[in-house]
Amino acid sequence: MTETRIDPELEEFAGQIADQVESFLVALQALVHDEDSGRAISLLLLEVSQVLLAGARLGAQADFTPEQEYQPDSGPDPDLDAMRMRLAEMLGPVDTYTYNFDPYDPDLVTSQLSDDLTTTATELANGLRHYRAGNVPEALWWWQFSYVSSWGNCASAALRALQSIVAHDRLDTEFSGDEDQVAAATEMLEEQGAEAP
Repeated sequence: MTETRIDPELEEFAGQIADQVESFLVALQALVHDEDSGRAISLLLLEVSQVLLAGARLGAQADFTPEQEYQPDSGPDPDLDAMRMRLAEMLGPVDTYTYNFDPYDPDLVTSQLSDDLTTTATELANGLRHYRAGNVPEALWWWQFSYVSSWGNCASAALRALQSIVAHDRLDTEFSGDEDQVAAATEMLEEQGAEAP
């Protein structure tokens, strides 16, 4: 069997994607053991944002083509069920959320952050196994294909849900300023409204 020569730029690109994927997987594993769920939400938001950058870079490339018609066996899928359960427990009441699966279709879908993050991790880990086995074209094809067909949507929806949790946490607080100042500001606004033509 002849060894396929890979363009050095493409090999460098694959290495960068592999680094981002590995960083996401390592961080996700670490976060499920973090006792501070509030901190974990912010870190999940950061990690999902970064791995989506890798996905966007893959999506911007011309279609990668695998060398073989059928995907070669890259070994057993990792058992991420324990991670999914831990995420569900850690996220508690914010695990389930509703989102619009397709912006061009008004139907809403209910999902779980724990499921979407685990699906993303599973898809990314599969490509990383191909990459580590030295099959760079297969790894790139898989990451790109699964980004468009699966994990890109899961991670994007999870990102929006995580950003919403952070926004609610920061913005849904009652104003604790001086009541006299609030009353004066309200009175000024009412006066301006009355003077408007």
